[in-house]
Amino acid sequence: MIVTRFAPSPTGYLHIGGARTALFNWLYSKHMGGRMLLRIEDTDRERSNAAATAAILDGLTWLGLDWDGEPVSQYSRVERHREIAEELLASGKAYRCYATPEELATMREQARAEGRPPRYDGRWRDRDPAEAPEGIAPAIRIKAPREGETVIHDLVQGEVRFPNKDLDDFVVLRSDGNPTYMHAVVVDDHDMGVTHIIRGDDHLTNAARQKILYEALGWNVPVMAHIPLIHGPDGAKLSKRHGALGVEAYRAMGFLPAALRNYLARLGWSHGDDEFMSTEDMIEWFDIADVNKSAARFDLRKLEALNGMHMRACTDEELTGELLRAAPHLPNGATLAGLDPDQQALLLAAMPELKERARTLVELADGAEFLFAMRPLALDERAAALVAEAENRVLLASLHDRLAALEEWSVEPISTAIRALAEETGMKLGRLAQPLRAALTGRTVSPGIFEVLALLGREESLARIRDCIRS
Repeated sequence: MIVTRFAPSPTGYLHIGGARTALFNWLYSKHMGGRMLLRIEDTDRERSNAAATAAILDGLTWLGLDWDGEPVSQYSRVERHREIAEELLASGKAYRCYATPEELATMREQARAEGRPPRYDGRWRDRDPAEAPEGIAPAIRIKAPREGETVIHDLVQGEVRFPNKDLDDFVVLRSDGNPTYMHAVVVDDHDMGVTHIIRGDDHLTNAARQKILYEALGWNVPVMAHIPLIHGPDGAKLSKRHGALGVEAYRAMGFLPAALRNYLARLGWSHGDDEFMSTEDMIEWFDIADVNKSAARFDLRKLEALNGMHMRACTDEELTGELLRAAPHLPNGATLAGLDPDQQALLLAAMPELKERARTLVELADGAEFLFAMRPLALDERAAALVAEAENRVLLASLHDRLAALEEWSVEPISTAIRALAEETGMKLGRLAQPLRAALTGRTVSPGIFEVLALLGREESLARIRDCIRS
């Protein structure tokens, strides 16, 4: 069975690059009928914190990326990591290194002076531990091969070769008894039964060192796939100005989880010319071997456009539910978060009109605000200017009287009455609709004016018009 894993460090939010890595692991495991595990790499106790772990779990849950089993804490497995380090010592595949911090610093400085990358020089590789200086706690280093190459057969990058002379005898257990990232990852992936490691290509050099560990331990090396990083639209490394934010920020910006999944999947992977994909489509089509080698470019405008497509593809009931669930997280969602059942029914009735004009749930909430606004409405600057004109107040009075005389309050009779008034006065329909829209919604942009009147109902509509006539 295929087993993938997502292994974030809990030092901050689940950023967008991490979310895509999780998605690719999730899609591949689903496509192959396998499992995706979750490991929290919290061995860095100074930087790891519970709040960051909670944010990562919450972000994955919101995105709909479920994992199999309980999340594994890497820190809880420290004794296992030490045990395996001791096994490497016992088998002669590793050794104790007594180099002092000062000696290591001198090595680094000399390497820089000679234009070489800093590498440990192996001075304790073959020395007798009896020569160890007093008072120095040793680290444990792997005996890495010095000749030849370490070759990674990567599903995305192809065959990647690393000269072993560049990899040195890296530390597996620090002098304080704590494992290094390099060592802990290998032990955890082996013990968790991980068969495929899918992660960012910034880990490609780590892959070579980790393969050396696997072979030293006599373990099968998982299949590896190193996906390219995400860049901004300008081709530069993705930063906050491009959209390198936490997943929770995208929820607050009003994106649907399905749309964000769709967009992230398309960053580096494609299926023909398909832009809009359901989650079921992506699971059926996804193969990690189809991921591009080159960096993908993040474009917030494209994400917004795709999100609008997903919103319009929702049924009215589905989108209403999405909006109500998202409301507590939206900057303008406080009113929607407290709707009673009758108000929720009104929102559902308005959804066919509202969703055609929105690309995000924030825009959708903004468009729905007029439905639940308290009288007298707070008019924006342009709407206030419209209703302040004496000629427009006369028009509003005429509209009020004509609408008040209606026996039936629905779109068709409302439309007939307003069109008749436009014809009688020789005015274009838009000329009548402008001040009416301002009075009813407080804005100069809204759903169709006939639909707005029908949704608000007779009493509320006429009261809002009277408020503007009298103000």
